[in-house]
Amino acid sequence: MALAKDYKSVMGRSNDIMKEALGLDYNDFESGSVAFDYEALMKATGYTLDEVAKIQARTAVGNTPLIELRNLSALARKYAKPGYGARIFAKDEAANASGSFKARRAACAVAHAKKMGYKGVIAATSGNYGAAVASQAAMQGLECIIVQECYDSRGVGQPEIVEKARKCEAYGAEVIQLTVGPELFYTFLSVLEDTGYFNASLYSPFGIAGVETLGYEIAMQCRELVGKDPDMVVCTNAGGGMITGTARGLQKAGCVNTTMVAASIDLTGLHMASDGQFNKKSCTTGHTGFGVPYATDPDHSDVPRSAARPLRYMDRYVTVKQGEVMYMTEALANLEGIERGPAGNTALAAAFSLAQELPEDAVIVISETEYTGAGKHIQPQLAFARENGIEIKFGDPVAEDNPGVNIVLPKDPSYIKAQDADINRFRKSLIKKAITKAGVSELTDADYEFLAVETKTDVDFVKKAIDELGLLK
Repeated sequence: MALAKDYKSVMGRSNDIMKEALGLDYNDFESGSVAFDYEALMKATGYTLDEVAKIQARTAVGNTPLIELRNLSALARKYAKPGYGARIFAKDEAANASGSFKARRAACAVAHAKKMGYKGVIAATSGNYGAAVASQAAMQGLECIIVQECYDSRGVGQPEIVEKARKCEAYGAEVIQLTVGPELFYTFLSVLEDTGYFNASLYSPFGIAGVETLGYEIAMQCRELVGKDPDMVVCTNAGGGMITGTARGLQKAGCVNTTMVAASIDLTGLHMASDGQFNKKSCTTGHTGFGVPYATDPDHSDVPRSAARPLRYMDRYVTVKQGEVMYMTEALANLEGIERGPAGNTALAAAFSLAQELPEDAVIVISETEYTGAGKHIQPQLAFARENGIEIKFGDPVAEDNPGVNIVLPKDPSYIKAQDADINRFRKSLIKKAITKAGVSELTDADYEFLAVETKTDVDFVKKAIDELGLLK
């Protein structure tokens, strides 16, 4: 009998569809309350860190260079107090097959799909991950479908997303392009069900295990190049996979004192699911429209429990402005001779500011660069912004930036100032959402411990937050 394919029916079968498409039964990790066994989920991949590295090495992924950005470090020191201005390094993930760190996630996921006998893989993404999955599928001999939120209701596509669709198709993938809105995950689930392909999700344990090699390499390369662990690692943050996997890899390398910083472009005021505002943003990822919701509610993804859980690992969450990222993209090319795409330069803009807080002998690493291309370059991005009525000007981004209205390029490098977000507010939001979603009236000791780990705090913090928010009354 044919299954009903209306929206409500398909979404109602999501857990069953995911079980078939991932080969994992997420119920095995549940407690029946708020807590679930995250580490058991991660171990369910069946791969060690060394095995993941070997999988990646077979398809031109991993062992990317760690580059010292000497000229940008020197520039940062001009604006720091005497004796301050850390050495800035970049992990050049553009060297991976497909041109971004997402190749690490894709290599692991696609290899597992092939091992399990799936004929093809599917991913729902408008970002670099689509190209990464398509590239790996081509190398590993599997079919590939990418479901992409691309257009507003006028049929106008954001140039960065269109560029990524082009790259996916170049690797032989089928790209299903959709308008902004709730149809993305419905279509994704429906196609998964129809094809029987593997869900190469960004948020599966296979994807996050693939990023652990990145953190491990950063630790090993820092020890080799400078004789110590990095003092700070800055990760561009959207769905949370980058900081989760990188931090886990650093921990496996024995880095216990490295400060983990998440950095997002501040797009406060723009709604990511709004048709009218979809093309008002100058970037498609690495911004607060993804970073904050996924930090405070990681499980609202395309798997029942996300393996990307950023608040477990971040020590600080900072934001930068659109114009600061574009300025830093140009500075990287002009001063270091390295032309890279915008996502990694979100972390670089933050690191340029944060380096001025640290002494000269400190080491700060940005965890990624990414390829650039026709739609990802800052010039088409700025041209697209103008076409959508956005004012482009030089000034003070912190004081003047208004997402959806203008892009303010810094008058000079002294105006690049990362802003600390209220991470405790995000932690409390996670606690509230987790308890509300579970629908429980009381917590077990295991639940309290789980929420403490989830928020990188302690049980006292969790209990105080619950009292302050009026939960469990």
